[in-house]
Amino acid sequence: MQDDTFEHLITQITTVHTTIQTEAIRSISKSLTIRNWLIGYYIVEYEQNGSDRANYGDKIIQNLVTKLSHIKGMSRSNLKSFRLFYITYPQISQSVPDQFSLDYTKSQSVTGQSTIHQIDIFKLLNSCTFTHFVELIKIDDSLKRLFYEVETIKGNWSVRELQRQVNSQTYERIGLSHDKKELIASITFTAEKLLPEQIIKDPYILEFTGLETKAKYSENDLETALLNHLQDFLLELGNGFCFEARQKRISIDNEHDRIDLVFYHRVLKCHILVDLKIREFSHADVGQMNFYLNYYKNEIIAESDNLPIGLILCTTKNHTKVEYATAGLSNQLFVSKYKINLPSLESIEEFIEDELSELQKDIKGIEQ
Repeated sequence: MQDDTFEHLITQITTVHTTIQTEAIRSISKSLTIRNWLIGYYIVEYEQNGSDRANYGDKIIQNLVTKLSHIKGMSRSNLKSFRLFYITYPQISQSVPDQFSLDYTKSQSVTGQSTIHQIDIFKLLNSCTFTHFVELIKIDDSLKRLFYEVETIKGNWSVRELQRQVNSQTYERIGLSHDKKELIASITFTAEKLLPEQIIKDPYILEFTGLETKAKYSENDLETALLNHLQDFLLELGNGFCFEARQKRISIDNEHDRIDLVFYHRVLKCHILVDLKIREFSHADVGQMNFYLNYYKNEIIAESDNLPIGLILCTTKNHTKVEYATAGLSNQLFVSKYKINLPSLESIEEFIEDELSELQKDIKGIEQ
């Protein structure tokens, strides 16, 4: 008997929407994965076609970063990941569309790895996002990697779950366990599952599709308002500040961080990275800024650029502490320009203290 209730109609529409939406998202994810594999293939092919090219791998990658700056996600670390992805999974050539002509002999022989332990690549591509593969290519042991491939497919693991299982040495614990089935069953029962909304919010997917990457900002309204005013303040100085980005995302091996403000200084010819904290200064802030500076040094800056400069702004209600991280500037001429063209610490302290005072008054007025 046909169910013609209104509730059944709602169920049908919901099912159709969810099913098609999931298929569409997984199709985008699979296309991104194949694109990244192809990029890795072409890089290796280029290296192998020149007797001396493989010896200049880092130079090739850095030149690609410069020339591909118009494409999102073509950072040095990502291009290296694409290269390693191809080397680790040459069998993905089976899924590459026909319009891309590949030397299949080369793609199968590049790694020298055994083909005994290989999973159905079509199942793997349908179950894993590229973010999963970033985790899997970190595993050198092919049998160990196969274990996590199988369990990721069986359990529909999210990337976070895959990371958790690798970090907790599940493979090793299974090997030492007397009752392997019971242990893996308990893991599967409690594991976090991959959901469609997790795929669409994946940073790699967002870059690939050109969608805006909106951060879930942790800062409160006070910090957001202060960042708005700080951005205007630095631009109004008129000493060469050119705005580049707000909440600039940097990604390395599935770990994502954000820099509050990024400027390029046309006089100093360097990037200026600004990190704002609504609290007292901590030594950990220097480590974080040093990470940002090293990332820009290795991944972003052009050969003609000077080293980036970091500006850490930490403040509490009654105190402001400002620190420049100058990345070991040694050129005396550059240091002189740096002192002339950047605002003084005193002017920034005064600005922040005035802004905090005004913003706190506004907040109190709204609360009353």
